[in-house]
Amino acid sequence: MALACQRPVSYPSYKLIIVGDGGTGKTTFLKRQLTGEFRKKYDPTIGVEEIDLFHEDRDPFYNYADCAIIMFDVTSRVTYDNVSTWYKNIRRCNADIPIVLCGNKVDVKNRQVKEKDVTFHRKNGLPYYEISAKSNYNFEKPFLYLAGHSSFVMPIST
Repeated sequence: MALACQRPVSYPSYKLIIVGDGGTGKTTFLKRQLTGEFRKKYDPTIGVEEIDLFHEDRDPFYNYADCAIIMFDVTSRVTYDNVSTWYKNIRRCNADIPIVLCGNKVDVKNRQVKEKDVTFHRKNGLPYYEISAKSNYNFEKPFLYLAGHSSFVMPIST
């Protein structure tokens, strides 16, 4: 119950989209952020990747996004090779939003994409973070970057 003298607090909201090939850890990463939960079992999320790879009806997903994370799996070369497609799709609908590139699963020994081989972010002016949803390695860095580079200004109450 709110006290009569308290003003309601309004927090800004942002539409963040997380894109990348299936199996890169997008849902696991998000669940880890929200609940701290980590599940080893892979349950594919039915979502935009099916739409994005086979149809042109993906715009509603991308439209009005305030920021984005493109995720690839460092144990799968093909997921890194597809980063440019995800980037083009985001930029087509949102020319100026901040985007972060994340290489997930850096805790796994069977790495196929070495850090020195990740160059897409340099060519496109994006920050890059190596992360692990499993071990929480660098899990906060993409969010901190995006929070600091949003186009919104927090209102200051007096």
